[in-house]
Amino acid sequence: MNTTKTLIYDGSFNGFLTAVFIGFEQKITHADIQRQGQIQSGLFTETEIIFTNVEKAQRVWNGIRKKSNSAIKNVYFAFLSEQNTIEALLYHYIQKLMGSKYNGAMDFGDDCVLKINQLTHKVGREKHRMEAFVRFQLTKDEVYFSNIEPDFDVLPLISKHFRNRYADQQWIIYDLKRKYGLYYDMNTVEMISLDLTDIHANNLEKNSVFTDAEYEYQELWNNYFKSTTIKSRINTKLHVQHVPKRYWKYLSEKKETI
Repeated sequence: MNTTKTLIYDGSFNGFLTAVFIGFEQKITHADIQRQGQIQSGLFTETEIIFTNVEKAQRVWNGIRKKSNSAIKNVYFAFLSEQNTIEALLYHYIQKLMGSKYNGAMDFGDDCVLKINQLTHKVGREKHRMEAFVRFQLTKDEVYFSNIEPDFDVLPLISKHFRNRYADQQWIIYDLKRKYGLYYDMNTVEMISLDLTDIHANNLEKNSVFTDAEYEYQELWNNYFKSTTIKSRINTKLHVQHVPKRYWKYLSEKKETI
């Protein structure tokens, strides 16, 4: 029986689940699962390259679901935290879950379970923060664009929110830190990679990528808000009821200035 081994996967969630499957299949007690390109193994450590297998990944996913619905969220959110050694921690977490006769995902007296739940809450908060504060600018191609740099890899978690909220607009949300984004064409959402040498940040500094009208609208509504509002009585929810939906995002920015 192998007690320790380093498993190298491609960085995808399905790749990680495949590595978990292989670890269980080989009865590895302590699996050091590492992303390709970030390998840090000992001189005499046995390693194995894991090729992503969707069928094997699905079997692990289904196994987790049968044990605990809450564990499904915990595993996925914690994985997206990108914390150092998160794969090894999750492997141990899944081991405990599968070997438990009760809902081991809720055993907060266990240090591993507690850490996973804490990471899940942090990623969840970052998800809600991105959903609340993403700001779009209109490009000359009639696509609304926003770039973000979240603390965690939350793009996969916010896709549904923005697809529902802006169903009648084409938009791109791009993660500058992780160099990939989401593109919605009013039908489907796709993951994309872009050359953003001409786009630096969402601000009022003019850029050839965006329309002149976009900057005029931003200035118009910012000035309107300042001139018609007593700071101590700002009620953004009430304000947005009386302006076109397209401009709500500019008014909501003022919450941060109170």
